[in-house]
Amino acid sequence: MKPPMRRHLVGAYEALRKGIFITASCLIIFIALRNSLIWHLEQCWGASKNLWSSIWGVFYWLSGESFFNVYVIGVGLLGFLTFVIANIFFMVLDLTGRPEALLQYKIQEDKGVPVDWKKYKKALWRCTFNSIVVGSIYQLVTYPIAVWRGVDAGYELPTFATTVFHFIGFLVFEEIGFYYSHRLLHHPRLYKYIHKTHHEWTAPTGITALYCHPLEHFIANAGPVGLGPIIMGSHASIASLWIIIAVVNTTISHSGYHLPFLPSSEAHDFHHLKFNQNYGVLGVLDRLHGTDEQFRQSKNYERHVVLLGLNPAKQLFPNTRKGKVD
Repeated sequence: MKPPMRRHLVGAYEALRKGIFITASCLIIFIALRNSLIWHLEQCWGASKNLWSSIWGVFYWLSGESFFNVYVIGVGLLGFLTFVIANIFFMVLDLTGRPEALLQYKIQEDKGVPVDWKKYKKALWRCTFNSIVVGSIYQLVTYPIAVWRGVDAGYELPTFATTVFHFIGFLVFEEIGFYYSHRLLHHPRLYKYIHKTHHEWTAPTGITALYCHPLEHFIANAGPVGLGPIIMGSHASIASLWIIIAVVNTTISHSGYHLPFLPSSEAHDFHHLKFNQNYGVLGVLDRLHGTDEQFRQSKNYERHVVLLGLNPAKQLFPNTRKGKVD
């Protein structure tokens, strides 16, 4: 067996072993606390479900109680509005460099701030086109499949257990769909024609989450996110929540900033810097295929945590070798 393959298998085995240990530990705790935990979660879900049910009822009523309107128009519009709202903060930060106190959280601090307006405007137009036009085409194309799978959009919302189960499925299908489609787009025969557009930004910003070739947005952005809800035949309300979470998460991961109390964007920022690392979302398949080895040897990997305080990651995990830029 070749040494690289052996390292990958050992890494995969270690990740699997740790995963089994963590899962088993959580399962034991869950069993011990199941009655109390389930009761509290159901109470929380019940309160939030009443609010969400009211919002969804208005949304469904405004759509004329038409599944086509909900799926093709409503979900597409929801994704676009979420992207706009999620990027307002980062747009101000990128274009003005203010508030200056947040610049200490920038991952690639050697990259210019504020961002060049002409380059930013070009990305803004491409993102708008992808979100509205390409996104609508994706919804239209997948609409018959969603109908066939029995995707529902009625007033009755799923139970707490169903929602959790579907969200777990969404994560699995997105990791698989995004990793392999993303890695395929890095193939030399495809990269320069499609994915190169996205990598014009070696130091990404929030809006670059959707700055890509239209074909890439259809296959590698919208595809993996929509894969889970269609395969699982999920209620449109769950799919809508999932889209909101996915859009916000990809905006944060492309923001270029590792901000306190938000998911770390170190991994995907490293991908833009190095090109051949961290193709996935969760990092599971990257570990299995060994496409995170360089990342795990970098200081960025140590910093790839949720900051629970106001100290920047570079202060908590400073460079250990003088003159080295991690």
